[in-house]
Parts: sequence; structure tokens; C-alpha cells
Amino acid sequence: MEFNSSSPRAIRVVSTFANPFDDDNNNNNSLTGVDGQARKPIALWPGMYHSPVTTALWETRSKTFERLLDPPKDAPPQSELLTKTPKQSRTSILYSFSSDYILREQYRDPWNEVRVGKLLEDLDALAGTISVKHCSDDDNTTRPLLLVTAAVDKIVLKKPISVDIDLKIVGSVIWVGRSSIDILLEVLQSTKETSDTSDSVALTANFIFVARDSQTGKAASVNRLSPETEQEKLLFEEAEASSKLRKKKKVEEKKEFENGEVNRLEALLAEGRIFCDMPALADRDSILLRDTRLENSLICQPQQRNIHGRIFGGFLMHRAFELAFSTAYAFAGMVPYFLEVDHVDFLRPVDVGDFLRIKSCVLYTEHENSDKPLINIEVVAHVTRPELRSSEVSNTFYFTFTVPREAKAMNNGFRIRKVVPATEEEARCVLKRMDAESLQSNKGKSK
Repeated sequence: MEFNSSSPRAIRVVSTFANPFDDDNNNNNSLTGVDGQARKPIALWPGMYHSPVTTALWETRSKTFERLLDPPKDAPPQSELLTKTPKQSRTSILYSFSSDYILREQYRDPWNEVRVGKLLEDLDALAGTISVKHCSDDDNTTRPLLLVTAAVDKIVLKKPISVDIDLKIVGSVIWVGRSSIDILLEVLQSTKETSDTSDSVALTANFIFVARDSQTGKAASVNRLSPETEQEKLLFEEAEASSKLRKKKKVEEKKEFENGEVNRLEALLAEGRIFCDMPALADRDSILLRDTRLENSLICQPQQRNIHGRIFGGFLMHRAFELAFSTAYAFAGMVPYFLEVDHVDFLRPVDVGDFLRIKSCVLYTEHENSDKPLINIEVVAHVTRPELRSSEVSNTFYFTFTVPREAKAMNNGFRIRKVVPATEEEARCVLKRMDAESLQSNKGKSK
């Protein structure tokens, strides 16, 4: 994606540990609201989820976000759709890690790399801002659309991301449907060893947002997209093909499972039955899926909500990633290396006060490449309502990790165990993921 040549000036991300009530700070940040009255910066608005990135993004387009926080009463919806280009939504943010010590410490993990969980938060926040820019009609008399994260199509880490080198994230809309918006984000970081200052791609991510009418809650049409450059046209065509493939896959999944899945289920369950019925005879290099499980629980607080009053999607991804990392760490016995997040659907919104249970397990492992064994982690977030005796899935995440070669060399007794399901439900989950991975692999080879 040719971001560098046409990207506008990057929004600078700064640390958030400065005292917001300091007199000098308030004077420097005095802003004017849509009604012409002085107001506090969005960073000081209580109750919303704040991070260095969300603060920087919201303040940059403060008037637009004010309308989302406090929409005009009885305002009509947008009457005419506009045609916009990818360039109009293109947004970049810059982390000055090399010069901002406090910001660097906010993002540092124990291994001197960027915390991937925090980066997932930032990607979601930036994608949200890009979707707002594309859908905005710049008319203060109409009511703004409600834009929510519908899915994360893919997040792939291409190389380690250092916390000591400046980092840039650039993104734009690459395709739109009637009410959906496909956004491509790239994390760029030049290497410390080379004198070449050109940015290189460290991570790519595809987010899918959907638009809803803020009053009726029904699907709302979004502005059209007109790609200009050859690269933009290629991305548009690829995203459109991916959208059609996702719809086709949902229709075919049930048929495929009904035709010929019985034998595959039986094969998966055979070893699990030995564990359950004859544990002394079970393979010591295998482990039951249920014995890899971890779980976290939390009550969703007002400080974790976004501008629409729902729990910030990036916060959920952050919590899911850290549980997945812990699961892979406990399973492998050494620090895992993150590779990618596969397609994520946001099935239902999570509200303030919801009781959220986040459960993880090692779904299966892959040993075909002994230098790079894969650990596939499933994380499922449930919104639980004890008073109603109900529990609904809000999100399912699939993370892939491996173990670095040098870490294996330090541990002569290292081994990645095979994970086996013990129930038909577990076996079906494993088969579904294996098929999805196979489809993604074939799709990548065809390109």
C-alpha cells in the first residue's frame, strides 16, 4: 500500500502521564466547542476510554467527535451520499519512541518490544477514526452515524516491533459495501541497523466497520468510495473479492460439515477417548484440550467505554491477546512469539456493567515445520447475566504463536505437545479452525 508518498502529516502521539490539571497544560489546550464556547479537551472528558492514541485522534478531529458525544437533537439523517477517495480518509499516527521516554515506557513489554495488546487497541481506535472521516458529511445539522467494529479480518505480524525506534501507523478505507467499511492499516518501522530511513511494514491489519442509524439502530448507507491510483484499485478489488468469499463461506460451511465430517470427527476423538478412559495408556506427548484452559473475568466499567457508550473494541482485543499470550506461555514453557490474529467477528456489543468472562485454550498445534511449530489459541468472550441465567458469546478470537528458534536451543528438553479434544463439541471447533486456516493458506498461495 503506497502510504508514504500521499499520507498527510502524521498525528503525533504523546505520553498521557502529564498532569491534566496543571495551569500551563490547560492554557495550551484551550479549545472551542461547536457552539463557540470554550470547553475542556476531550482528554479531560470523564468516563471515556483514554489512551495516548485515542486522546491524540479525538483531539485532532475534536468537532467531529463532539457531535458523536453530544449529537444534535432531532437532527435529520444524511440525505445525500458523497463519493470520497481513499486519500480523504487516510490517517497516520507517529509514536516518537526514540525521544519520548514516558511514551516508550507506556508501550514497553518485558522483552523490550512494543506490547502487542496495546497496539491492537490503537489499531482499533485508528480504524474507528478513519471510518468516521469517510462517513462524515461535514454538515453539523445532520445526525452522525453510529460506527461499530464488525470484524477484524486479519492481523499479521511480519517482524518484531522495537520500542526504541519511532513507529508509524497508516491506514485508509480500501472498500465499502452498502453499510460496511473495509479499512487497511499498516504499522511501519525502519530498522535500527540500516542507514536507510525508508519505512518498512512490520504489521498489517484489516478492520471491518458497519454503520448504523444512531436513532433507529438499523443499517445505514455509507459514502461511496472511488479509488484513484492503481494500488488503490487493486486493494479495492481484493477487498471486494474477500467480502464475497466470506458470504459464500458462511453458506457453504454447514453443507461441508454435513457431508463427510463424521470420519474426521471420529479420528480426532479417538485419542481423546484414550485419555478419558485409559489415562495410563495415553501418549505422554499429547494433552487434552481442556487441560490447557485459562480464564479471566471482569465487570465492564464506564472508563472502558467508547464515544458511543459501548465498551471499546480495542480494550476487548487487548484483554483477549494478553490471555492468549499467557495461555501459549504456560503451554510451551517459554516465551511465545506472536504471529497473527485471524478473522474476528464482533457478534454482540458489550455494555457498561456487563459481566465479561474471557476463556482461552490451545485449540491445536502444528508440527510440520519443526523450526517453527505453531500454537493456535482460541479466546472466547462471554457476556454473562447471572440474574437472567444467560451467557452469550460476544467475540471469538484466534491467535497464532510460535517459539523462537533460539529459545528452543536454550531448552534441550523442549517439545510442543499435541492437543487432543475429548468431546464432539471441541472436535468440531478444531475442525472448523483447521478448515479456516487451510482456506486462508490456499487463498494466500493463489495470490
